[in-house]
Amino acid sequence: MTPLTTPLPLRVGLVGYGLAGSVFHAPLIAASPDLTLTAVTTGNPERAAEARAAHPGVQVLARPEDLWADGGPELDLVVVASPNKTHVPIAEAALKAGLPVVVDKPLAATAAEARGLAALAEERGLLLSVFQNRRWDSDFLTLRRLLDDGELGEVQRFESRFERWRPLLKGGWRESGAPEEIGGLLYDLGSHVVDQALVLFGPAVSVYAESDVRRPGAEADDDTFVAITHANGVRSHLYVSATAAQLGPRFRVLGQRAGFVTYGLDPQEAALREGLRPGPGTAWGVEPEALWGRLGSGESPLTGGGTPVESVPGDYPAYYAAVAAAVRGTGPNPVTAREAAAALDVLEAARRSAREGVTVRLTPATDGADG
Repeated sequence: MTPLTTPLPLRVGLVGYGLAGSVFHAPLIAASPDLTLTAVTTGNPERAAEARAAHPGVQVLARPEDLWADGGPELDLVVVASPNKTHVPIAEAALKAGLPVVVDKPLAATAAEARGLAALAEERGLLLSVFQNRRWDSDFLTLRRLLDDGELGEVQRFESRFERWRPLLKGGWRESGAPEEIGGLLYDLGSHVVDQALVLFGPAVSVYAESDVRRPGAEADDDTFVAITHANGVRSHLYVSATAAQLGPRFRVLGQRAGFVTYGLDPQEAALREGLRPGPGTAWGVEPEALWGRLGSGESPLTGGGTPVESVPGDYPAYYAAVAAAVRGTGPNPVTAREAAAALDVLEAARRSAREGVTVRLTPATDGADG
């Protein structure tokens, strides 16, 4: 990847100011000393007004292509936070315009499209990174530390749940059954839990899934289970649901020596939704002691079993700090497009498994590092 010699902060153009753009990307970009939010694109007048109010001085443009058109703003990075179906064409156009790109998950509808974008970025010597922010969740960072320290022994099964109780439909493209919208929970929350499983336990060799549309009037999957067998023998059981009347543990990890169980979601999304921002002197990403996971064996944590494990603070700002370093050539890409393609291999296999009622065998990809 060609390093960028532009002094910090890097100038960022943000495509989209819906949930992803306004709650996650814009606040994290604005809070980063390495980045400045220069421009936002949205065709929605209300969202345009919200962007101007939240980020005084930001330039608001109607179309993504205005970011790299002649006479457009001077930019060092484009962030794509628009609806899923637009990710590939917008990222491709930005890369062809010579700009490094961050794309919200899922990068694409298929692994082939993701690898095509990766190849284009490599050919142009540009960064292409995927916003898998849940790698910087508090509970995930805590689990990684426990695994690195060998506290669980050899892991046998990893259970991960991203469950919600939303019996009424909210509407919008995320719940659409139209294939081109790339809606449903498998590609939404499933992108997170599959990515985390692959980061922790490596490539998948087989995938089995059950996927249902539970709510009246729903079009896309809202209750899905995915079982992954990893090349190293670990089995991951992953649940994503909008119809869970009782929420299970976020993680239950079972090893030969001990298990680790944690409940509840990382606090960073809720903080961002409430308008809180990371910055010097803030206790960002800190979980209350009541939500610390428990490590032990032989007894349920709900009956006092195990020992509380202090949570590592969550750190979404670390993603954009790493992106800035990667653009400037002083650090690696924090989440590569080829890693995203490997997760999409699993998601595609899960969709096929659920549709056909079969276990799908995978050959782990041999993709190298990508820019």
